[in-house]
Amino acid sequence: MKISKDPTYETERLIIRPTTVEDAPFIREVMNTEGWLKNIGDRKVYTNEAAANYIKEKIRPQQERLGYSNNTVIRKSDGAKMGSCGLYDREGLEGVDIGFAFLPEYGGKGYAFEAANKIKELAFGSFGLSIISGITIEANMPSRKLLEKLGLKFIKYMHLPNDEEELMFYQIRK
Repeated sequence: MKISKDPTYETERLIIRPTTVEDAPFIREVMNTEGWLKNIGDRKVYTNEAAANYIKEKIRPQQERLGYSNNTVIRKSDGAKMGSCGLYDREGLEGVDIGFAFLPEYGGKGYAFEAANKIKELAFGSFGLSIISGITIEANMPSRKLLEKLGLKFIKYMHLPNDEEELMFYQIRK
């Protein structure tokens, strides 16, 4: 099955579409929230230009190669860009990593679960994946709870290549 390069998906409340360079200001904002910096890490994306380069160099190549990557999550009711959610092909990780990050004002309203659950369905259906992984730091309870709500099970503690931070590794199989 041929997958569209930039497909758009919908849930009851959300539009989920591949992140593009036009999303650079939003991506800069998300990547500099307290939650992102504390739980994911500083990617040194402080300007819209740096965000555009990050999208061109890190996000778009995977989208073009695999047909999935980071998505911008938009609320249908008002067009607000709320967060990002996607599947990430990470070195040193068995299975594709499901990840999510939302602006703080949209937390606790079920948007992250709604988006991530749709991405999980697509992973096992449209994208033909058989394993989805998830990684998070132990202190990130919201992420851990969301991974578990999605059906992922904690497997082990691990480190990504060239990274000293200990991560919790979760996984679900089709």
